[in-house]
Amino acid sequence: MHKLLPQPRKADTVILALSPDPPGKIGQMAAKVEQQSGVQFVITLLSDADHSVIDRYGLLNETAAKQNRFLPHPTTYVIDRNGVVRWKFTEKDYRIRPTNEMILRELEKLR
Repeated sequence: MHKLLPQPRKADTVILALSPDPPGKIGQMAAKVEQQSGVQFVITLLSDADHSVIDRYGLLNETAAKQNRFLPHPTTYVIDRNGVVRWKFTEKDYRIRPTNEMILRELEKLR
């Protein structure tokens, strides 16, 4: 996603990802992606191993939780400089994600 941002947007856009994995596992995943792609991993990965953020935002996948897997429903937020959520995309089917074009369109609305 970062590579798709127009140059002026790269300086003022931060991409964060939240994972229920512990920090060590997240670090391993980032290193693996860098090794496979040959490109520096520029997304900040945050751990929510106790799923407190997932719970607070109501994103817990209840089906997975019944199997002791505390996974969120995939969600994308666009948040402005003041911390206001300007756009949210949540889908219970993990295979359905917003397109890069959708996200870029929402980022442009912040200008």
